[in-house]
Amino acid sequence: MRAASTTDPPLMQMRLERVWPNNPKRHHDQPMNTVSQLPTKQAQSALPQYPAHTQEVGITLQRGGVCPIMEKGVTVERALELALHNPLSRQTETLLLEASRGRILGKQLSSKVDDPRFDNSAMDGFAVIASDCVNIGAELTIVGTSQTGGALPPRITTGEACRIMTGAPLPEGADAIVMIEETEVNGDQVIINGPARTGYIRKRAENLSIGQEALPTGTLLSSASIALAGTMGHGEIEAIKKPRIAILSTGDELVQPGTELEAGQIYESNSHALASLVESMGCEAVRYESANDSMDELRTTLDSLSDCDAILTSGGVSMGEWDIVRKIMEEEGDISFWRIKLRPGGPPLFGTWNGTPLFGLPGNPVSSLVVFHVLVAPWIAKSLGYHPEMGPRLSQKVSVKLEENVSGAPGKVCLRRIRIRSENGQLLATTHTHQGSGNMHSMVAHNGLTLLPPDTDGKAGEVIDALWLQ
Repeated sequence: MRAASTTDPPLMQMRLERVWPNNPKRHHDQPMNTVSQLPTKQAQSALPQYPAHTQEVGITLQRGGVCPIMEKGVTVERALELALHNPLSRQTETLLLEASRGRILGKQLSSKVDDPRFDNSAMDGFAVIASDCVNIGAELTIVGTSQTGGALPPRITTGEACRIMTGAPLPEGADAIVMIEETEVNGDQVIINGPARTGYIRKRAENLSIGQEALPTGTLLSSASIALAGTMGHGEIEAIKKPRIAILSTGDELVQPGTELEAGQIYESNSHALASLVESMGCEAVRYESANDSMDELRTTLDSLSDCDAILTSGGVSMGEWDIVRKIMEEEGDISFWRIKLRPGGPPLFGTWNGTPLFGLPGNPVSSLVVFHVLVAPWIAKSLGYHPEMGPRLSQKVSVKLEENVSGAPGKVCLRRIRIRSENGQLLATTHTHQGSGNMHSMVAHNGLTLLPPDTDGKAGEVIDALWLQ
């Protein structure tokens, strides 16, 4: 890899800044905090002191009180750390096993039984004593039958055999199975024409023993894990209750797909994509119609979301005059950070609105999805205690070999869209569309994202880290 060719922007001096509300109708008409009336030095000394992690740190006066320091231009890791100061609330509920598909375990499951419960046969055939079957053509006396769900079979001794079905208990005295295809029955006698195999016996508790934990807390309940829960004797499970996450796009230009477009309008798509991702992470998506670029309308909408556990907005978080999500959060919300060192997806914010966690995601569709993958999804997973390997995941970190040059970003982790394929035991990566953050087609044409470190380009032939999207 080599340093990205674009010149790094000069770093800004670390500073403290006040952002004073300029909305004439402050949230709930609360009075200004008295700290604002102190002399500058005295006011700053009255504030909580936090170590600076970023280029810029702001102290924001909001809702009549001083919020903790707002950090700007943070790393993705720092952004996640700050967001986890306001995690999702974790609750559990009891579900019937048959209603648990796709849910996440709120409490680990241990086996109530040995699995298998008893030694049994892996094949239809005859249970025998191996030493009786050394010679092909040996003839044994049939003394009974062992079948699943039936009475226990009789004990066998030298010179005897017992018919046995797959899964049926092994008779006492038997230590091997001969497949039915390798036998010939003549009345109450069986002629052995094949080997007696000890490996065709499933030993008691060879899979699980009583009390053994097999499904840890935070496991996504797939068809296989549901079957395992049933095998272990659980008719009910404790699942993490799905948090309700509100999704709201903003912008005067947005209209719903399927309607006629007028001049200057575009179809709103981000909320649909975000809702799908929210559901994939084990939460309930509550999608709202897009809000216009109006502070009053946005305030009313945000206030109406008090029954949700978190809020995702899309758009309105950059530095423009009409970026009203950023503006209203600065003036009336509580912001933990604004902007992260990521491309695409640089301008998101996180804070709380009336105590509810709120992510302000970029309006560009690719940026919105990228930020969800690298920030919102890990926040959900860590908030709710998902298992890192067996819980819901949207991507997998892999190493890929680049087949072409890929440019990085000055001072930012760069997530270029790539198509990953396996060839001759190696994962290879290529690009197939332009990389604009407004090009949603690029997220369909590709199935991965580079993880290029800041100030680093990827060169053809190099092996780099990447996210392979699920």
